Amino acid sequence: MYTSAYSMTTLFEQLGLPADAYSMRHFLASHRLPVGMSLADAPYWNKAQARFLREAWREDGDWAELVDELARSLSTDEPVQQMIGRSDPWTQELG
Repeated sequence: MYTSAYSMTTLFEQLGLPADAYSMRHFLASHRLPVGMSLADAPYWNKAQARFLREAWREDGDWAELVDELARSLSTDEPVQQMIGRSDPWTQELG
């Protein structure tokens, strides 16, 4: 069975962002995705990051699920501390 080698850590790395648990938590806590805005259109991405997010989502490949999860995480009002308590692959990386 094929399993993707991609993770939220590798997504952050691909976006050129620090990918340690503290930095990912900080990013989630300090950025929000406005209602109705696509992730790639958020004001905190540079052009290359926005292009990658748009292409990853459009291609619906290995990155698409992680891009969707990042968008959901940035759209929620749930505190990062509560997200860390959930048992899903995203929050397991945040340790």
